[in-house]
Amino acid sequence: MYLFKLLLICVLCHSCIAKEEDVLEFGDGDFDSRIAEHETALVMFYAPWCGHCKRLKPEYAKAAEDLIRNDPPVALVKVDCTEAGKETCNKNSVSGYPTLKIFKNGKFSQDYNGPREAGGIVKYMKSQVGPSSKELKTVQCLEKFLTTEKESAVVGFFEKESELKAAFLKLADKLREKIRFAHTTFKELLDKQGIKDGVVLFRAAHLQNKFEDGTVKYDGKPNTADLNDFITDIFHGLVGHRKPDNKDDFKTPLVVAYYAVDYVKNPKGTNYWRNRILKIAKEFKGKATFAISAKDDFQHELNEYGLDYVKGDKPVVVARDAKNQKFILKDEFSIEALEVFVNDVLEGNLEPYLKSEPIPESQNEPVKVAVAKNFDELVVNNEKDTLIEFYAPWCGHCKKLAPAYDELAEKLKDEDVVIVKMDATANDVPAPFEVRGFPTLYWASKDAKDAPVRYEGGREVDDFIKYIAKQATNELKGYDRKGNPKSEKTEL
Repeated sequence: MYLFKLLLICVLCHSCIAKEEDVLEFGDGDFDSRIAEHETALVMFYAPWCGHCKRLKPEYAKAAEDLIRNDPPVALVKVDCTEAGKETCNKNSVSGYPTLKIFKNGKFSQDYNGPREAGGIVKYMKSQVGPSSKELKTVQCLEKFLTTEKESAVVGFFEKESELKAAFLKLADKLREKIRFAHTTFKELLDKQGIKDGVVLFRAAHLQNKFEDGTVKYDGKPNTADLNDFITDIFHGLVGHRKPDNKDDFKTPLVVAYYAVDYVKNPKGTNYWRNRILKIAKEFKGKATFAISAKDDFQHELNEYGLDYVKGDKPVVVARDAKNQKFILKDEFSIEALEVFVNDVLEGNLEPYLKSEPIPESQNEPVKVAVAKNFDELVVNNEKDTLIEFYAPWCGHCKKLAPAYDELAEKLKDEDVVIVKMDATANDVPAPFEVRGFPTLYWASKDAKDAPVRYEGGREVDDFIKYIAKQATNELKGYDRKGNPKSEKTEL
């Protein structure tokens, strides 16, 4: 038993090392010469102390293991900007970590703006090599194209040049990072499909089901816009597999079932629950979007619904309506419960879930404290100009801002202006406010609360006062429009 455990540890260690070794490391002395050896390479410029870099590292290594075997291969490279690669990082205008860039034949091609998890990196980088639409020359080539990847695909069948073919190839260029495209002009394939000039969506084998067709032929006009609408509308089917790299494809009203979705280790179990959701999705076709997601990949989303831990095998179902309000299926999952839930969401019969701290018992401090439950009262309907800060308790920049923000509120406490703060990690941030970093500040004029403006100015007290004095609906009592203090004589 001891030898078996030792052998197992060695095998696991070897596996980890192999993954790490698939990521190439270049430095100042060899970057230019070695990057030129690769037709396509993704380069991560990093700092060892960077937390985001540490989180990306295992995903990057896992992607490298897959991409190095791609045809053609894609090299994944890393450069340490604090040691051996300082000069290289400066040369490539690296100002933050991690910075990812794509190189073609040794030359910078474009910044990498794709996903930061292994599957998404692989999919994005595979789309960067070769043509946007793969040419198929035999029936076997089509079969291989459709089965090699566990993804749906779009294939064009063209006997000759046509408007549809031109539109198809143009769309393939546009969507190459999201969807796999292929086309053929070979008679054997055209005869087998019975198509002379057409485009077909082929659903991935593991997603095919009895509730919808496994292949769908395009019958619309031969232009890129209509073809694009057709593909994007039906690509994920009645119940799509929603993953970190495609989550933005799914529009509201949206119903998502979270459970142990795993088409590699447990496809049968995954489809057991998906088939039940499909039955309801068919009834609401055209009225709502349905999807399944792996609960382990989306714990951060579940947290937004107050679900810190999902136990058991049955799906947990949540929804967002057309207004992006959140709802939770509180009953144990069943086909019947899901049907009632979806209908109630669409009919507006349910109270939305609101992530919120308790409303403060008092608001005696100059800076008022907003939570989700009192946001409308304190910010939207206060009939005053408002400056609001969305912060995180752990944010260093927020802590640094706090004294100046408090002083600002004290100086303006007798003005027709409210200075507000809200912990955006503990409360839902309502639209149209959008928070992607901390602190985020907005100016909301009392006459235009539906169109707040992001504050991008300085963060000293005088910076805030000059901005507010200029933007205030009514001139401040204590400051002129330039932010200069008014003298007592001027006030008289």
